[in-house]
Amino acid sequence: MTEQKVYIIDDDEAVRDSIKELVESVSLNAEIFESAVSFLDSFTTDKAGCLVLDIRMAKMSGLVLQERLNEMGATLPVIFITGHGDVDMAIKALKSGAVDFIQKPYHDQNLLDSINDALELDNRNRNVFQHEETMGKCIEKLTKREHQVMDLLSQGHTNKMIGKSLDISPRTVEVHRQHILQKFNVKSVTQLMYLLNRSAS
Repeated sequence: MTEQKVYIIDDDEAVRDSIKELVESVSLNAEIFESAVSFLDSFTTDKAGCLVLDIRMAKMSGLVLQERLNEMGATLPVIFITGHGDVDMAIKALKSGAVDFIQKPYHDQNLLDSINDALELDNRNRNVFQHEETMGKCIEKLTKREHQVMDLLSQGHTNKMIGKSLDISPRTVEVHRQHILQKFNVKSVTQLMYLLNRSAS
């Protein structure tokens, strides 16, 4: 699994270093950038962790960086921190998916609490995406007939009922069912239904 980091982006060197020191004091990994542009230049979608991001910066503002990342399908949670924040900026940032908006001067513990919440959210997001990707690959392996059998299994139909509905023998249904379980790497229809329900939720 990709290592989580707290990416600190601020054009004020003293602020960058202060937040980095705070983050590392609780044994979290941190990486600093002096501009939104420099972060974007190094950004890849497999980065894990969260952003602590200043709103007002030269060349590219924090809000513009957030928009660019959203367009790229990035899932890194964003915490905005600024000495020039106002209500409109906060609303725009939060509507665009920011997890928090903190004004300078900030309390260390409040910032750490927000960072921990953001890292937990990042973990949950990546687990969901990995699950969906795995489910998608499993579903792609199914034949058309196996899709039909799985749909009927999910509705609680027995082998006999499925056989009658698809005009095949219960024995043939059982063969299809075993192939479906193998492709999803589960041992029972109950386990299969759990995976499908998780994917749908």
